[in-house]
Amino acid sequence: MEQTLKGALRTSVAAATLLAGLTAAQAGSLKIESWRNDDADIWNSKIIPAFNKHYPDIKVEFAPSAPKEYNAALNARLDGGTAGDLITCRPFDASLALYQKHQLDSVNDLKGMDNFSDVAKSAWQTDDGKTTFCVPMASVVAGFIYNKEAFAKVGVSEPKTLDEFHAVLEKLKKDGTYVPLVMGTADQWEAATMGFQNIGPDYWKGEAGRTNLIAGKEKFTDPQYIAPFKEIASWAPYLGSGYQAQTYADSQNLFSLGKGAIYAAGSWDISTFRGQAKFAMGAFPPPLPAGDTQCYISDHTDIAMGVNAASKNKDDAKKFLEWLTTPEFATIYANALPGFFPLAKTPVKVDDDVAATMVGWRANCKSTIRNSYQILSRGTPNLENELWNVSAQVVNGKLTPEAAGKQLQDGLDKWYKPGK
Repeated sequence: MEQTLKGALRTSVAAATLLAGLTAAQAGSLKIESWRNDDADIWNSKIIPAFNKHYPDIKVEFAPSAPKEYNAALNARLDGGTAGDLITCRPFDASLALYQKHQLDSVNDLKGMDNFSDVAKSAWQTDDGKTTFCVPMASVVAGFIYNKEAFAKVGVSEPKTLDEFHAVLEKLKKDGTYVPLVMGTADQWEAATMGFQNIGPDYWKGEAGRTNLIAGKEKFTDPQYIAPFKEIASWAPYLGSGYQAQTYADSQNLFSLGKGAIYAAGSWDISTFRGQAKFAMGAFPPPLPAGDTQCYISDHTDIAMGVNAASKNKDDAKKFLEWLTTPEFATIYANALPGFFPLAKTPVKVDDDVAATMVGWRANCKSTIRNSYQILSRGTPNLENELWNVSAQVVNGKLTPEAAGKQLQDGLDKWYKPGK
């Protein structure tokens, strides 16, 4: 009888110990939802282990979905109560909708949030700017990446002004060895993102123009919006034969193979070129219009992270988010994914020379985000999609710059009432 009681007691203690262990494991575990399924190895091999050096008892699982499925899958899991503790946030409306449904918590009081500028936080804030609901992680910068061998052959240097830019393009065209400027219009978005939104901020003065559009103080028919359309229209003679049928992948391949001299770029292209190109590359920011001295860059907020309002482990989730505000995380992320740049104010050493060049533009140029992303693409017609279409048509010579501006403004006027 005594042996039986002792055995029962041992079993009971063992069961209690196991239960306590399971409870602790559950309390000390976090699951991350993300659409970036291409960088899972970096999270598992670099980011999470670095976090665990500080918090070894918190188990973190990176559980991404396919990019195209992410929004719908995440919404279904949030509605069903099965979503992870940490939610990777897309910029602007998709994440704002989650906050408005009380599925993301405010991070206003999170330690480290003062390490981000208002521009950095704007993609994950309420329209009035009073509440931030995701911790900014990275942005992407637009500009131009070039083949240093091509520049050396033709005897040109990085252009500072648009006049110099066109002089370089002319020399490259006369030489005939390279496609002077690589950008296709088949997928349309390139003409808008790496064309209009790339050079445009110098004309509409970055954030000043963007916020004036939202306030209704400026219109797409104003000269500062027609001018960048005129500029991208002037690129057509330098884009090479058949650019109208050239897809984004075609553009990447053409430049990677050394057949193009200048590539209208997003910094996210750096990783692709590093894996394929065999030549030395450089980068220069959008060349300035005549008479301008202040430069502006499209430094577009891309990715952030917030806490699921229904998480059972918010304390640990907040510890992870606080760690995301640190220089340690920023340094790991910036160098593991060249071209995705930390949004924190604290400077980060970027090892890749092209990536370091592009993020270095922040020192002299004022950052802004694409003017179609906040508020102005909530209605029908969708401004972002309209921009893709009209930008491509302008480059193709099918639409005048003035007609493009009018089409955008007419579409906006159908549904958007500034200030309401």
